[in-house]
Amino acid sequence: MRQAFLLLVIILTLLWSGCSSTKTVPANDKLYTGTTVTVNGASSVRERKVLRNDLKGLTRPKPNSNFLGIRFKLGFYNLFHKSKKLREKLGEPPALASQLDLQKNIDILQSHLENKGYFNAKVTGDTVARKKVVKAHYKAEAGDQYRISSVHFPTDSNKLSEVIHETADNSLLKTGKPFDIDVIKGERLRIDALLKEKGYYFFSPEYLLIKTDSTIGNHLVDMYVTVKPGTPVEAAQPYKIEDVFVYANYSLNTASEDTSKADAKLYKDYYVIQKKEKYKPKLIAETMQFNKGDLYNRREHNFTLNRLINLDLFKFVKNRFQPVTDSAKLNTYYYLTPLPSQSLSAEITQVTRSNNLNGSNITVSWRNRNMFRNGSHVNISAYIGSDIQFSGAFSGYNTYRTGAEVNFAMPRFVVPFMHIPSYGGYAPHTNIKFGYDILKRQQLYTLNSYRIQYGYFWKENIEKQHELYPISINYVQPLNVTSLYDSLQKVYPGLDRSIEQLFILGSIYQFNYNQLANGIKRIHSYYFNGLIDLSGNIAGAIKGGNLKKGDTARIANTPYSQYAKFEAEGRYYRKIGLNDAWVNRLIIGVGLPYGNSLQLPYVKQFFVGGTNSLRGFRSRAIGPGVYVAGDSTTVPDQTGDIKFEVNTEYRPHISGPLYGAIFLEAGNIWLVSDSNYTHKPGAQFTSKWLSQLAVDAGVGLRLDITIFVIRFDVGFPLRKPWLQNPWVINQIKLGDTHWRKTNLIYNLAIGYPF
Repeated sequence: MRQAFLLLVIILTLLWSGCSSTKTVPANDKLYTGTTVTVNGASSVRERKVLRNDLKGLTRPKPNSNFLGIRFKLGFYNLFHKSKKLREKLGEPPALASQLDLQKNIDILQSHLENKGYFNAKVTGDTVARKKVVKAHYKAEAGDQYRISSVHFPTDSNKLSEVIHETADNSLLKTGKPFDIDVIKGERLRIDALLKEKGYYFFSPEYLLIKTDSTIGNHLVDMYVTVKPGTPVEAAQPYKIEDVFVYANYSLNTASEDTSKADAKLYKDYYVIQKKEKYKPKLIAETMQFNKGDLYNRREHNFTLNRLINLDLFKFVKNRFQPVTDSAKLNTYYYLTPLPSQSLSAEITQVTRSNNLNGSNITVSWRNRNMFRNGSHVNISAYIGSDIQFSGAFSGYNTYRTGAEVNFAMPRFVVPFMHIPSYGGYAPHTNIKFGYDILKRQQLYTLNSYRIQYGYFWKENIEKQHELYPISINYVQPLNVTSLYDSLQKVYPGLDRSIEQLFILGSIYQFNYNQLANGIKRIHSYYFNGLIDLSGNIAGAIKGGNLKKGDTARIANTPYSQYAKFEAEGRYYRKIGLNDAWVNRLIIGVGLPYGNSLQLPYVKQFFVGGTNSLRGFRSRAIGPGVYVAGDSTTVPDQTGDIKFEVNTEYRPHISGPLYGAIFLEAGNIWLVSDSNYTHKPGAQFTSKWLSQLAVDAGVGLRLDITIFVIRFDVGFPLRKPWLQNPWVINQIKLGDTHWRKTNLIYNLAIGYPF
């Protein structure tokens, strides 16, 4: 009954919004419904299509937005036209014919065609009216597009012309390519950017002329790159850096007092000015990317600003250059406004997990941004939290967690007995971490965990970053394992893995490449993350150990883990139209235990399912292989040594910050060997792995308000690999209550899944 009512409301809304589009159009006006453009004369179908789309996008006004031909926003505006608040929030006013300036649009389209090399183009326009609506139609006779015959760079003997001529091989102006005013503008910017790398601080793109000769015939043009006559002398000569002054404790409230040079101290090539030494001059020198006597270089200048900002020591960073009288030199001034050195924060979070756990977490953190006055960050945090499981085998056995972590980060490479300088726009960091956690599962067990890491984080650029932890130690110790938990292990074999005693002594390297990090929305974008995790190599070389032969080596009376783990994740983002996107992800992971281990540690194994994986299955409820627990919904705790997962998702823009999602996913996990998992038949990786994939599909909604994304997905299985007939598409019954209860998985999360 409820579904029928909702369907009736939707149908009535569609009918109403289609019939009442002109409800609020004034009596002496008409509704403007958009533009059609016809292009004739271009040399190819693709060229005509591109021109048609470009020209249509340039016309004004814009018609009312629609979805599947229905103007929903206009319909809401008409429905609530007497309520200013509702109509402005939900709707948009009608686009009116009186807003149309036909001749202005014709002039704009004509100019665009000429800028694209169609020098003989002709555009005409007219309107077509029907009852209360008007549509505009434009006809463009494009003619032949002019192309570049030759490109000439300046050949006179002055230094500026020589530098410009040296750039000719990288020119954007290519023989045979169409004349395009946007490419010409890009060429001026390209030359200017190169000159800024050569010391020409005062040069500007406005001082470049690119002349065009279209009289040579055959729809060809010759192009001449020249320096504008009357270009100022200072723009035509390179500048060098003279003195560098850094005001390290600059305040906007006392700016006049903070620009004195009385307290300047020279350290290497830099004058560091601060009344009280809050920052060691060495920190400033490490951050600067140029020295006295260097040619001005905009790239190095931007690198310096970026490094200063990424130190996370300063609230504001600004600079200026001042020419030195009667010389081609620049004095450089940096004004740094410090952030508070210390801060105390508290955070309360509410967590809902895909394994029926619901809980809260309280974290208190103290931070010092400038320990030892060398830019080192110290962060000490402590937390306490709890999880309550309302259903499943362990419902009623609450979990309590508490722990602390100390993170010490230095903005430089700290390598024993070595000095490694750093370059580029990002300062490297050396990180030292210590952590302790205690987890108590009421009436079941208690786990102690200790963590130590020493390593490095650095960026090549905004898209590429590296993490290397040559020392990564994790020690887990089970305490107070109750007889009740021992009895549960007999019912659910493998539960002992989650409380096993661990000693992981290894190294971790991770590389990340993300084309989305720079904020540029390309049509095609790529993401890659690679992980190498090794453990027990040095210990194995010293201690030996071969568990297959019954020889177990120990450290501190605890067997250490020995394995090699590799994981690669690739993503492809395809922009469709203005706001729609098609996103794909592939994950491949392999873990190989050897020597002192027969299996990967539980915390290092792979799993699938859940809000960021296969959303049609619960977290850890799939696999390994075709194995299925007695009640997979009761004990969703399956892990494996090998992982394969592929996801594809279409993300259409609905309206404003609201986006939709349609997704299809497949994946599974496997064990390298099932000899240690006799209770899990069918779990081993074999040549039949492709036929053992779980498959799901679903839909979702996203509220993207830039700061964060609230995501709601509904997924359901299409293929359950543990069944004799794994494909279950023909069993989908959306109207059946029992089917929905046992198959629909609801995922509520923050952020996109990938």
